[in-house]
Amino acid sequence: MKKYLRLILEILLGICLVAASTLAYMNYSAKKHLVAEVGELTEQLGEAKEALEKMHEKEPAQEEPIAETGNIAQELDALKAAFSNGVVLQDIEMLYKAQKSLSAERQVGMASIRLLTKGAQDEGTIAAFQKALEMAEWSNRLQTVCAAQNALAAAGQKVKVLQDCKKSTEKEEPAKDGHGKKDDKAHAVHWGYEGDNGPEHWGSNFPVCGTGKKQSPLNIIGPFEKSKDVLSVDYKEGPLKMLNNGHTIQVNVESGSTLTINKESYDLLQFHFHRPSEEQVDGKNSAMVAHFVHKSKDGKLAVIGVLLNEGKDNAAIKTLWANLPPKEGEEFLPEKVSFNPGNMLPKDLGFYNYEGSLTTPPCTEGVQFYILKKPMDVSKDQVGKFPFKLNARPVQSLNGRKISAGG
Repeated sequence: MKKYLRLILEILLGICLVAASTLAYMNYSAKKHLVAEVGELTEQLGEAKEALEKMHEKEPAQEEPIAETGNIAQELDALKAAFSNGVVLQDIEMLYKAQKSLSAERQVGMASIRLLTKGAQDEGTIAAFQKALEMAEWSNRLQTVCAAQNALAAAGQKVKVLQDCKKSTEKEEPAKDGHGKKDDKAHAVHWGYEGDNGPEHWGSNFPVCGTGKKQSPLNIIGPFEKSKDVLSVDYKEGPLKMLNNGHTIQVNVESGSTLTINKESYDLLQFHFHRPSEEQVDGKNSAMVAHFVHKSKDGKLAVIGVLLNEGKDNAAIKTLWANLPPKEGEEFLPEKVSFNPGNMLPKDLGFYNYEGSLTTPPCTEGVQFYILKKPMDVSKDQVGKFPFKLNARPVQSLNGRKISAGG
C-alpha cells in the first residue's frame, strides 16, 4: 500500500513539472499570469517533496514490524507442519479416552492440537472448542472461554466474544472525546441479572444456561434422600485478597484451605456473595448467600453454600466490608489484613446436597452443591452495604433430580 502511495506521489511530481513547463510555453506572453501559476505549482511541488521525504523517513521503522510478522507466520507454519501428520493428535485422543473425565484445560488443549492438525474448519475442531466452552470452570473460566470463543470466531462460527477476551486481541482505540479508549461495549457479550442481559437471555450466548438439565440454584424442598457424605473443612488464615469482578464481591484464597468429602480432598479457591440468596428453602430466599468454591485434583467442583439471614452484625463480614476493593476488576490486597474463611461457616455442617451447575455463565454442569442447613446472621446494614442490589439467578427446574440431606 505504501509503495503504491509513494509511486502516486512521484507521478504527481512529474505531472507538476510537465504542467509547469507547458504552462510556461503556452503563456509566455502573459508574464504576470505565468508567475502566479508557476508559483502555485512550485508550492505544490514543495508539499509533494515534503510528503515523500516523510514517507522515506518512516520506511525503516515500518520494515521491522513487517519482518516480525513474517517471522511469526513462519513459526506458525512450522508448528502446523509438525502436527500435520496427526500422530500427536491420535496419541492425545487415545490417552484422554482412557480417563473418566477431562478438565477444561485438557479439553481446550486437545482442541488446540486438533486446530493445528485439522484446521479451523474441521467439524471435530469446532466441536472440541464448543465442548471446552461448556466445561469452563471457576478457576480457569475466563482463560478457557477466551481460547474457545476466539478459536470459534476464527473458524467463522457465529459466536460473540466476551469483552475481556477481546482485550488481548484488539488494540485499544482512543475515544472520540480524547479521554481514553473507545467504549465498545455495544460489540461485546455482557451478562447480568436484569433486562436484556438477564438470566432468561444467558442461553443465547452460553447454550448450557438454556438447555442444561442439571442447573443451579434450586428450591430446596423435601422429601429428602439420606446422604452418606461426610464433610470436614480445614480452612487456614491468610492474607485478605478481595475482588469486585463486576458481578459480585469475591475473596480469593491462598492454597492450603481444604474441604474433605468422605476421603476426597478439595482445595478452596474462592468464596463470593449473592443478594438475595440464590437457593431457596421451602420457597423462601435468605437475605444473602456465600458460595465457597472448591476444586479437586482431577478437576471436580464442590460448592458449600452458607445462607445469611437478616439479624445481628456478622463480625467476619464486617472485616470484609471494611476492605472492599476501590476499583472494579483489580484484585485488592489491603495491607496487614488477614482473614480465615472458616469464620464464615457455622459449627454444624449439616447440609442439603444435589448435583447442579455454576450459577453464572457458562453454567457448567457437574458441580456438587452442599447448602448448609444452619444459616449465619448478617445485619440489615451489612446487606445494604453490599455493592450489588441484585445478583442472584432465579431457581431452576429440578428435572427429576433428588435432593439429599446429611450431617
